[in-house]
Amino acid sequence: MIYLDNAATSFPKPPEVLEEMLETYSRLGVLPGKQSYGPAAACDRYLEEARSQIAAFFGSRNPEKVLFAYNSTAALKAIIHGLAEPGSHVISTRLEHNSVLSPLLRLRDRGVITLDTVSFDTNGFIDPQEVADLIGPSTRLVVLNHVSNVLGTIQPVCEIGRICGENGVPLVLDAAQSAGLVPIDMPAMNIQAVAFTGHKSLLGPTGIGGLVLGEAMDLRAINLGRPGADAPNTRYPVGFPYCVEPGTPNLLGIFGLCAAMRHVEHKGIGNLHGRVTSLARALRDGLASLEAVKLYCAQNLDNHTGIISCNLEGVDPGDFCVLLDSDFGIAARSGLNCAPLVHEDLGTSPRGAVRFSFGAFNTEEQVTAVLAAVRAIASR
Repeated sequence: MIYLDNAATSFPKPPEVLEEMLETYSRLGVLPGKQSYGPAAACDRYLEEARSQIAAFFGSRNPEKVLFAYNSTAALKAIIHGLAEPGSHVISTRLEHNSVLSPLLRLRDRGVITLDTVSFDTNGFIDPQEVADLIGPSTRLVVLNHVSNVLGTIQPVCEIGRICGENGVPLVLDAAQSAGLVPIDMPAMNIQAVAFTGHKSLLGPTGIGGLVLGEAMDLRAINLGRPGADAPNTRYPVGFPYCVEPGTPNLLGIFGLCAAMRHVEHKGIGNLHGRVTSLARALRDGLASLEAVKLYCAQNLDNHTGIISCNLEGVDPGDFCVLLDSDFGIAARSGLNCAPLVHEDLGTSPRGAVRFSFGAFNTEEQVTAVLAAVRAIASR
């Protein structure tokens, strides 16, 4: 199989990450806590060190504000519901994944908030000035997709962060596609919260992600934490991180996440980003030479990751992916990619497009094979 669905989840995982994940779990796979026996105390120390590692990865200075979650969807839901107070105005974009759109639209439809969404230009980028123009006295939150999961465009976060900082509005960054490929420095970029997942460009397992909060950021405890974390108090804890994290943590996922982050840092974020972008550029150039192929927002791949979306004239995108898989062993994804507003603006609704997304284990030879497959399908 030629796997080109890395924007959904990276595959395969680095063998050394899986080995370290299982080895650590075999030693420390017990319930953490302030216990008298060794493995429990060691597991507790590991979690503290994990929070410090993740905080440093995103430029945060406060490990206590690193909150583990099932994935970026859960983290975004928590931060949105924690900050979107009744009567507040929220700004987001039409590039967003449903992880952002669904909670925001639900709050809007219930009359809790007002919402504005900024559109993107023909190259797939948000204009920071449009965000600035929408900020008003009741604006309490800006939520931004760092990298579009449909177009692969890296948004101008630094400029938008500066605007938010000047207006005293928190910027929440959806880093599902960017963490592990694009450097993120929360203080330098004036980001107040980052939601991330471990199973995409961080090359870790599924079922683990988190939320990193800025120094001044507070958050109502949507999940209400876990009773007993500060026993003998029977009420929910009030301090970070336990005021937000409920129940027993996903230890195996956390072990895998930390191992994967070390792997990514060893390989170099810049090196990984440069590689997937180079592969995407080669695919884009080859597809652009085919008259039957329609590319979306891929005229120039500056400030992009390894995502290319396209359609083949006269072929349903779902059928296109079936042919790629059944006849050529190529795994790509079709549809709306959980980002319906992007496809509305592209004119590809309701069937969406075909998305090729590169990862750490793809090769130039695979690009050549994909282009040959697309030419063969187009010739039919």
